[in-house]
Amino acid sequence: MFEDHNNAIYDIVKSGKFISQEQLDELNNTHITTGQSLADAILSSGLMDKNKILEAVAADLGYEYMPIPPQNIPENIYKQLRPNLARTYGVVPIRSDDTSITLLAKDPFNNAIIDDLTFTLNKDVSIVVMDPDAVDSLIIQCYGEENSSIDDLLSEISQVDFGENADDADIANMANETPIIRFVNLILQQAIRDKASDIHFEPFEDQFRIRYRIDGALYEMAPPPKSLALPVISRVKVLANLNIAENRIPQDGRIKMTISGRPVDLRVSTLPTQFGESVVLRVLDKSVVNLDLEKLSMSDDIINNIRRLVKLPNGIFIVTGPTGSGKTTTLYSALREVNTTDIKILTSEDPVEYEIDGIMQVQINHQVGLDFARCLRAFLRQDPDKIMVGEIRDLETAQIAVQASLTGHVVLATLHTNDSPGAVTRLMDMGLEPFLIAASLEGVLGQRLVRRICTHCRTAYEPDQEIIDHLGVDPIEIADKQFFFGKGCSECGGSGYKGRQGLFELLLVNDTLRDLITAKAPTLVLKQKAVELGMRTLRDDGLRAIFDGATTVDEVLKYT
Repeated sequence: MFEDHNNAIYDIVKSGKFISQEQLDELNNTHITTGQSLADAILSSGLMDKNKILEAVAADLGYEYMPIPPQNIPENIYKQLRPNLARTYGVVPIRSDDTSITLLAKDPFNNAIIDDLTFTLNKDVSIVVMDPDAVDSLIIQCYGEENSSIDDLLSEISQVDFGENADDADIANMANETPIIRFVNLILQQAIRDKASDIHFEPFEDQFRIRYRIDGALYEMAPPPKSLALPVISRVKVLANLNIAENRIPQDGRIKMTISGRPVDLRVSTLPTQFGESVVLRVLDKSVVNLDLEKLSMSDDIINNIRRLVKLPNGIFIVTGPTGSGKTTTLYSALREVNTTDIKILTSEDPVEYEIDGIMQVQINHQVGLDFARCLRAFLRQDPDKIMVGEIRDLETAQIAVQASLTGHVVLATLHTNDSPGAVTRLMDMGLEPFLIAASLEGVLGQRLVRRICTHCRTAYEPDQEIIDHLGVDPIEIADKQFFFGKGCSECGGSGYKGRQGLFELLLVNDTLRDLITAKAPTLVLKQKAVELGMRTLRDDGLRAIFDGATTVDEVLKYT
């Protein structure tokens, strides 16, 4: 409950003196370390019930509180708000007259409800606080389950003429046509519902494609008419506050909007192509990402070692892997382990993906010269305990990271390499002295993301000899092991996969490895020695996931 308003809940409970300061701080630490919202942590503790919290929220915001949902809302009242607006803002009207309307709100902290709906409805909007679950039920009761389909909208849009040679004013008008607004909103809602990580809008010579990336794989929706490319892409640019008249250079922006009653962040990137602008939206939905080490499918020994590394007084801990392998999520989860009131944490990110309470996060801005190196230098004057560097890209950043670690700071960073021993070679290639790497590096975590087998259609099978040869395992060792695959069902959209999990290898730097690093040993030698010392490789971790029935042989062979 109220996942995105933990600071507000903290202040409300503190000022109301509903529980002692010690209890509140303890619950706040529980919320920070577990990822549970502060309101839910308070509810779980039994120190306040839901009614008491909601009553306190209403009093603080100056709103009415309604403990019991209305039995039925007259049709002439709830029909004053269109179903798509009710679902988007998570509200239901309960009273109305010529000049004002009163709404039950799922998220009373969301200022956009009053700002946007006052303008849309041309009435004064009042908010009433009620149990968010009850508001959800009322939305379904009044407006039914969402059944507006993209096909219905496309038939409606086909009657609108967007013209061929539009000027800037025409493009702006197109982007604000009601069918286009509804079409884009529906695409975004569908993406959030399907837990897509990216949405691609791609114009070609004779078609306009829209694709979602779900669990690392791209899925195409039924292609809309080519004539929609310009108005739809313009609508996305309007939402991201980009210049819709500029289509010759790439642009980057951000959309913050409420979808299905909860705030969602979308990172927007445009790219000029031969047949129009290609636009990709990265979905940053905090409710989907679980920033908890226990939930990242790591083995217990890796979790315990990461906890030890981030609690060290100094040193560098690197997470490595290709783009989109979950490196930032792992680093955030590691930082949450030490995110307490007595620790100062600073992060430099490009861009800031998730806002986390209690951590000072800095957005890199190359246009004004704020790069990782400059940011890191400034960090050292801010008295931090732990520092996170979004990415070590050059020698200067690497040198300052080493300097920071040698002067009593823990530095967490990401690198793009194929495996964890490769990170050492990469730092040497940048020009960092081997003795400095040996002195400061404490651990390197290599990771990949593989798709999970759908639990609803998971089926055991007997692999043939060719697959066993590809895996490089001894047939005797796997004689009693089971292999699984997903047949495909309605739950997973026929793909056989639903969700993703990580594969990990953790290189712990000890004295033996430090000597090898100082002697400029090649990656292969480092890897062999690390395996001798007990490192489990990505392939080994992939085998663990296969035998646990979590993923398939195909996925492990593809990524390791």
